[in-house]
Amino acid sequence: MTAKTNGLDTRRAWDEMRNQRMRPMKIGYDPEFRAKLAEDHSAIARYNDYEYGRKAIDALGGILDENSRVLEIGAGPGTLTIPLAAKVKQVVVIESSEVAVRSLKKNLEARGLGNVEIVAKNWMDAGERELGGGFDLVVCSHFLWQMKDLEEHLEKMEAASMQYCAVIQPAGRDDMAKEMWTRITGERYEGEFDPDADYFAYLLLRQLGRLVDVRIMNYGAERDFEQEVRYIASFIGKYVEVDHHTKDVIEQYVSSKGLSMEPQSAVVMWWKIP
Repeated sequence: MTAKTNGLDTRRAWDEMRNQRMRPMKIGYDPEFRAKLAEDHSAIARYNDYEYGRKAIDALGGILDENSRVLEIGAGPGTLTIPLAAKVKQVVVIESSEVAVRSLKKNLEARGLGNVEIVAKNWMDAGERELGGGFDLVVCSHFLWQMKDLEEHLEKMEAASMQYCAVIQPAGRDDMAKEMWTRITGERYEGEFDPDADYFAYLLLRQLGRLVDVRIMNYGAERDFEQEVRYIASFIGKYVEVDHHTKDVIEQYVSSKGLSMEPQSAVVMWWKIP
């Protein structure tokens, strides 16, 4: 399938924004930062009782039931997988990160869920033999920026589905990260590390003639002090090196502001394949 962009150079815009979002982190104060950040994602999901995933399933509403067979792309530690597995017949997940797979298995075991099959492979390299086909829903969550070719990704999602596809993408960054950006760089925040990617997918899908249902879901993600510091550093560190001094500035700021459950939002889009 090929989308007609009516003169809009969406591929160039996608490439430019993706390059910004996928910058490597420059963290100088802790050689174990990335491993700790990965564990944070898992711990926060558990602590918040997988609220992100539960709200996403609520938003998807009537397209899921106890007989559904779901393919999830990029499952991570199970933020969406855990609530999905509790609702549907079977979930097959594609996850290439060994760290994420370990966390996912641990979280599934803790919940006593045995209806999840894990395919430890890159999504774009997975074929029909690994996937099995025949899915009622193919879904990816917080994943779009991983894809260099967004149109190819959407095409592959549709090829694996018998009924529906869905994209769930966080929208906007919370105020503490934005304020910290200005304090450290001295520049006004203009969306440098916002996670928005949903509008690219929506544009492509509409130009392919798909009728897309869109909902906004609101959720919270409560973090402890160290998790909040790493959360902020992970974004700031894509643009400036976060050394011990910068870490101290972040810690002082978090201490002064205090921790709170700041509301966040995500876009939930789904469509029926032709």
